[in-house]
Amino acid sequence: MPQTPTPADLQKPTGTEPDGAPAERGRTALAVGVVEKIAGMAAREVSGIHALGSGFTRTFGAMRDRVPGSKSGVGRGIKAEVGERQTAIDIALVVEYGVVIPKLASDVRENIIVAVERMTGLEVVEVNISVNDVHLPDEPDEDEEAEASGRRVQ
Repeated sequence: MPQTPTPADLQKPTGTEPDGAPAERGRTALAVGVVEKIAGMAAREVSGIHALGSGFTRTFGAMRDRVPGSKSGVGRGIKAEVGERQTAIDIALVVEYGVVIPKLASDVRENIIVAVERMTGLEVVEVNISVNDVHLPDEPDEDEEAEASGRRVQ
């Protein structure tokens, strides 16, 4: 005796639909800047980081940020290589005096990996961290120095 189809049976594929799931019917390309911004935001979430980038990068970035219409410096100090399925990230840090640098580096690495993998679906194969400086409590920020040197009247 033949069975009558149920509503669920009527919604099953009949073989005339395109092959593959909807997610497999196209490509998603991520710009390098997207990964760099995500990594920059994730790194800044870790306590103990004073700034990202080398001294020159930060000074140049501070001047560039004052130009109307310039891009945000969220990805400053970060370089990413992005493939179709994987990414590798290099980051330069200035840390606050007193932090335990190996612990901070581990926390930054973990936060970046979690954020980038969750948001992009890419596998993070490595996060290389370069600590370029230690910010002392009595030192002025380089951004403040660049701003002060740009003033005509003090």
